Amino acid sequence: MARSESTDVLVVGAGPVGLTLAAELRRAGVACRIVDRLPARLPYAKAVGIQPRTLELFERMGIVREVLDAAVPMRGQLTYENGTEQGRVELVLPPEVPYGFAALPQCDTERLLEEFLGCHGTGIERSTALVAFAQDPAGVTSRLTTTSGDEVEVRSRFLVGCDGAHSAVRKGLGLSFEGGAFPEEYMLADVEVGWDLPAGYGVRSMHRGEDGAIDDLLVCIPLPGNGRYRMSMLVPPELSAARQAEAAGTAGGGDGVAHGLEGGTAPALPDIQKVLDRLAPEPVTASALRWSSVFRISHRLVDRYGEGRVFVAGDAAHIHPPTGAQGMNTGIQDACNLAWKLALAVEGAAGPRVLAGYDAERHPVGEEVVGRTVRHAAEGVQADPTDRETLLLREAQLLVGYRESPLVTPLAPDDPAPLRPGDRAPDCGGLTGDIAAHPVRLFDVLRGRGHVLLVYGDHPAGDAPSDLASAARELTGGRMDTQRILPAGAPDRWTGIPHHHDSRGEFARQYGTGEGAAFVVRPDGYLAACLQPPTVGGLKEALGRVFLP
Repeated sequence: MARSESTDVLVVGAGPVGLTLAAELRRAGVACRIVDRLPARLPYAKAVGIQPRTLELFERMGIVREVLDAAVPMRGQLTYENGTEQGRVELVLPPEVPYGFAALPQCDTERLLEEFLGCHGTGIERSTALVAFAQDPAGVTSRLTTTSGDEVEVRSRFLVGCDGAHSAVRKGLGLSFEGGAFPEEYMLADVEVGWDLPAGYGVRSMHRGEDGAIDDLLVCIPLPGNGRYRMSMLVPPELSAARQAEAAGTAGGGDGVAHGLEGGTAPALPDIQKVLDRLAPEPVTASALRWSSVFRISHRLVDRYGEGRVFVAGDAAHIHPPTGAQGMNTGIQDACNLAWKLALAVEGAAGPRVLAGYDAERHPVGEEVVGRTVRHAAEGVQADPTDRETLLLREAQLLVGYRESPLVTPLAPDDPAPLRPGDRAPDCGGLTGDIAAHPVRLFDVLRGRGHVLLVYGDHPAGDAPSDLASAARELTGGRMDTQRILPAGAPDRWTGIPHHHDSRGEFARQYGTGEGAAFVVRPDGYLAACLQPPTVGGLKEALGRVFLP
């Protein structure tokens, strides 16, 4: 007979997405459990790119220092075609963006997130699989089993599937997962090479046949270590996992979804060396093979990101080509978007639209990412008609926004404000206080907080900052902090509210504001409202979209 246990949120899957979700829930004080069917973390460098937007979210969580210490910078990409260099792409972002592009093996990202989660008193329950679940108006009952045959029944208020492309939660919820598979198979390998190419640059080397089509490909992403790269290349017929799976009748992992690492014969160093001999920019020998595999790529998207009290995130909701390192980062941002909504729901403070807002905000993002990565995989990034700066900002996931979300307060269509509700709250520097002698960044002020009301100036045309701060506390049940930003040299006439001076005017420039404004910043770093002039009535309308009255 199964023993019965309970928690607020059950997270299935302990990859980067599930770990981020569990960590964010625990930071918010929500009880959660995280289970994974594997007995241990896989030591693989699968997803390796960490986007600048993800680093911003890691900073808000409080883990960015550990990630930066472990990662290496991604400075650009060298491109070769038929042995001739075609130039290089420099991954340079505007100076106001606080982080650049980084590379870190997925196993290390998971290790750091697991250690961070452990600091909040929660560990991964390994060798534990979800067998079935059923939900009712009050919660979800899940049946779990372990490799020892033990059976556990867990009652939770919510269930989230972060369990990958073959998600048991997605299947149990009956979500559609439409899309298709690419015919190509690839080899992945984590190796070291001793070439003289500049550090921090990826390599894309391809061969085009007489018909103009690419018939051979090598992609190398730098990893921490001397000359270490995660390499991907087309698989030779003798290592085709698809052929082996078709012969055995197990293609697509039994569910028709051909995506991710495949079984069969793993590539060896001689297999990798053959490709390097054909496509490497200079003669080089591969060594120190840490792991290798064959993998397939599909492109699929769920019809909705959840139903009732059950949700999906990451690869359980969207899979696509690894072009631009979008997958893991999109999943991590799914988790950050969902976590604060679940936390409010668990506390009984969430309005009726909050949980539905997860699908409303993240499904369009998944749809755009799947479409863009499929297009880039087929035609290259040059198929994107946007200018270079916009392309890089989009790849960095800094242009993700929720202007159409029911949870943000829209501005009038003719409002000229450059920053609108649903946009990412940008960083700025040069904020000085009355005690600390050194200036800080806005992200320093926001770090570790939930909802924050940023009040700028003294509001001669709006309500007093003290009235706004009192309303923010009352309307959120004490869940919102208020921080004031004063123009350089302005006196502080409202004591009792923490403040900084905008000594270099960066806040006013980034937020497009003059004297008298307020901004509601959500726990995931997006703007819920831009109030100019700031009034208690406007704040009440904005917070009423999220919090129960």
